[in-house]
Amino acid sequence: MIIAPLAHAAPGERGPLVLAAASLQEAMTAAAGAWAAQGHARPVLSFAGSSALARQIKAGAPADLFLSADEDWMTDVERAGFVVRSTRANIAGNRLVLIAPANRPVRLRIGKNMPIARVLGDSRLAMADPDSVPAGKYGKAALTTLGVWRSVANKIARGENVRAALALVKRGEAPLGIVYATDARASRAIRVVGAFPIGSHAQIRYPLARLTGSRHRDAEAFRRFLLSRTGKAVLARYGFTAP
Repeated sequence: MIIAPLAHAAPGERGPLVLAAASLQEAMTAAAGAWAAQGHARPVLSFAGSSALARQIKAGAPADLFLSADEDWMTDVERAGFVVRSTRANIAGNRLVLIAPANRPVRLRIGKNMPIARVLGDSRLAMADPDSVPAGKYGKAALTTLGVWRSVANKIARGENVRAALALVKRGEAPLGIVYATDARASRAIRVVGAFPIGSHAQIRYPLARLTGSRHRDAEAFRRFLLSRTGKAVLARYGFTAP
């Protein structure tokens, strides 16, 4: 029996460029490593808020794959003609949580009319920009459903993405923050106060698609890898749920 050798990337060869939501940093880095371990050129990863990435794509920035933290921004890019037909698919899900610095105990039960404004006092609630960034939009929707958005609307410390909001809480610059459950897992400097009820905001889904400007030979293969059982197992290891 003759076994064909594994293909290996040429030294210095770059893999496909992936624009991914900031909340995917650890998981996508691990997925890129797993792909490279199979002999492929390691994908190049660029992380930011989904809104910022969508604007880059529509402005003509070269990229092969887009991984958004919500369906709205993927739809925006798709409607603008930048998504290859039939390549869009939801790859993962997430939960939304309220966090606090690990060394500052906060007791607050998440629910209707919770006294979050009183707990904040003169301080601010860290969250991604609620007007554009998915994590912030989900957070605003949840607080609105629970009847407390108006009480905190003027107390928001807006981050350009969810990791910026996480950093404010890690540094103790905000006593409370709203992030994804996977972000909370990424830092020991914070603790989870509670999870927002499912149904208080739209279901969190991460859509993946190949972009029309893609020219890399491995772009489609890496997209399929991320959607495979192996790829989804990597995401699950970092706390992401099924879409």
